[in-house]
Amino acid sequence: MDAAQITAILTGFLREELRKTGLTKAALGLSGGIDSAVVCALCAQALGPDNVYTLCMPYKTSNPESAAHARLCAETYGVHYQVIDITPQIDAYFDATDAAASVLRRGNKMARERMTILYDHSAKLGGLVIGTSNKTELLLGYGTQHGDLASALNPIGDIYKTQIFELAKFLQAPEPILKKAPSADLWAGQSDEAELGYTYAQIDELLAELIEQRISERALKEKYAPVFVDKIIALVKKSQFKRRLPLIAKLSARTIDREFRYPRDWGV
Repeated sequence: MDAAQITAILTGFLREELRKTGLTKAALGLSGGIDSAVVCALCAQALGPDNVYTLCMPYKTSNPESAAHARLCAETYGVHYQVIDITPQIDAYFDATDAAASVLRRGNKMARERMTILYDHSAKLGGLVIGTSNKTELLLGYGTQHGDLASALNPIGDIYKTQIFELAKFLQAPEPILKKAPSADLWAGQSDEAELGYTYAQIDELLAELIEQRISERALKEKYAPVFVDKIIALVKKSQFKRRLPLIAKLSARTIDREFRYPRDWGV
């Protein structure tokens, strides 16, 4: 991976795609993790730090270390930074509707609450929401639809998680962020890899052969444990709906996202 070349491509992508909309500012959530740190660095390089607005949106069970690392990231790249506690609105919703809601439902609600706040801030600023989901997460569906998976532009959606670490080092992300275990921080001690059951290195190696090289499932099971291959392929298939716009029932000759697929530069 040529980190310098990738950085040049992605900063150019951000500048060009923002320019097409007539907007100049970026809004993104800072989780204190490595993905949002990389996107923050790319936005700062592409648009200038003064045009980048970051928000840290903790819930009461979020690890305080995450907020500290988010602030460190913002200070490192010199971008705007604001903290908004989402505890009041999340608790008010579940207290009023279903106090016994599962951890998963609460986590999804938090992710979507954060995204509504980001979109509101992007409207206030006259900017776009920039996504922070990497290719591994998108392929596995490891994220919340209309939550952390939402955005107007995503500069890292074609980069596997293990490559994100390489890019983060090149972009000189803060050392504590480089060393910490990836986590969605939905509860104390949560770890992505523990939840998935495999390391990102294992998953990315398999995904690269499955997606980029199009190696057959049968061949993959001769190289890897069949239970591992089955699990990863099942996750990719199960989450397909998260990777596309809502499917529209076809009635006309030019249905949106099928026949009508004009690119963004058709006009604002």
